[in-house]
Amino acid sequence: MSDSNSSDEQSAAQGLLSHSFVLFGALGDLSLRKLMPALYQLDHAQLLNEDLKIMAVARSAISAGELKQRVEHTLNQYIGEDQLNASSLARFLKRLYYCQVELTQARDYDELKQKLALWHPQITYYLATPPSLYKDICQHLHQANAINQQSRIVVEKPIGHDLASSKLINDKLALYFDESQIFRIDHYLGKETVQNLIALRFANPLFESQWNHQYIDYVEISVAEDVGIEGRWGYFDKAGQMRDMVQNHLLQLLCMVAMDPPSQLTATSIRDEKVKVLRSLKPIDQDKIATQLVLGQYTDGQFQHQPAPGYLNEADANTSSSTETFIALRAEIATWRWAGTPFYLRTGKRMASKVTEIIIHYKPNSHYIFDPSQADIAQNKLIIRLQPYESISLQVLTKEQGIGKNMRLRRDPLHLDFAQTQSQARIPDAYERLVLEALKGNQSLFVRRDEVELAWQWCDQIRQAWFSAELPLEDYPAGSNGPQQACDMIKTHGHRWYEDC
Repeated sequence: MSDSNSSDEQSAAQGLLSHSFVLFGALGDLSLRKLMPALYQLDHAQLLNEDLKIMAVARSAISAGELKQRVEHTLNQYIGEDQLNASSLARFLKRLYYCQVELTQARDYDELKQKLALWHPQITYYLATPPSLYKDICQHLHQANAINQQSRIVVEKPIGHDLASSKLINDKLALYFDESQIFRIDHYLGKETVQNLIALRFANPLFESQWNHQYIDYVEISVAEDVGIEGRWGYFDKAGQMRDMVQNHLLQLLCMVAMDPPSQLTATSIRDEKVKVLRSLKPIDQDKIATQLVLGQYTDGQFQHQPAPGYLNEADANTSSSTETFIALRAEIATWRWAGTPFYLRTGKRMASKVTEIIIHYKPNSHYIFDPSQADIAQNKLIIRLQPYESISLQVLTKEQGIGKNMRLRRDPLHLDFAQTQSQARIPDAYERLVLEALKGNQSLFVRRDEVELAWQWCDQIRQAWFSAELPLEDYPAGSNGPQQACDMIKTHGHRWYEDC
């Protein structure tokens, strides 16, 4: 769709709030922990269609009454019984229906179709299932005549484990749904602070006028997790941090930071600009891999003063695994805006703390006139934090107060905490926004096929280079900030991680 149609695209998307929602995998962890609470919060805020019905689909032989009991228990657990509104809860539970479906059995979809026969035909299907089931679900919905031009389908990551498998999954989806009907989730795009990146950059000339290589020295994007595998061995040991985190979450954050202004705030315009960034990522070939990439795996350590097992010592571990639990890399974008400005991406498990943040390191003044011993602090930093709380902070340099301080400098923050500044009792969870936008038909927060495949292409090339170069796996203790080699790597390029500054 061209930008000339973008206004029509936006208005059409906002006017098509779904009346019917079908949730596959409704009794799974994602559904109970994230999606049901998100739907309740949307209902409580009166953002759902008054007549919206929710069909929960799963394999278990339970009744609709048992489903409602389980959902109410889940809401008490994840939202808190004291935080639930009685009338909102009653209204929400009335929306719920249940259908037992063995997802690989075509005959079971006939019963689902019968239950949906009197529902509004504009149905949003949400597949909270492994991607291996996408083909069966889509094929059986099609055979049961449960898909029409108004249907939408929401799918979770991972969309494949490399470019080839990603194309297979996308091809299967494309057999039954047009690209305009497919909503690929990356939950980071639903976070309030990520959305605020668009407002921060494009609504404030103060920032956008200096959002380029002339003023920005380097950009740091870090996603640190303080947990280990938590029962995900079957998936994570085959994936690693490159496939699990870099290919989707970190590259999406990079795109939001690096993209040029979209012509309009529409799905097509925004996603076109993100694709340009992905196309402009320089490959990291075998000659550069040793100076631009560090891989790590956590060993026995301590977290919050308690012993923490290493990756190979976790329960049910593959003791010969060479899967990376940490990765740090230096990315470069070959565009006029970012020529010479590196982006450092870093993510790891069993780190010292759970934090997701984007640090914009601005260049210092070309001529420095203050205390020479303080020259290393003479840079502004913009800190965009996504978790554990969402905020934006600009570090500026001010004079230390006091007659005897002369012109000694200090760093002080200009701080914006969204919950406090906007008097919000709570910041909505990312899934609340994503579910609502899917129900609206607004694709701007979802990932287009070419985005997914370009990201895989870049990551596959890096993986091939590190295997060819036999890049070593560096140890780091659980509860630390990662391997020392990650600090050495960024220092060789004249830079430092934020916590080291």
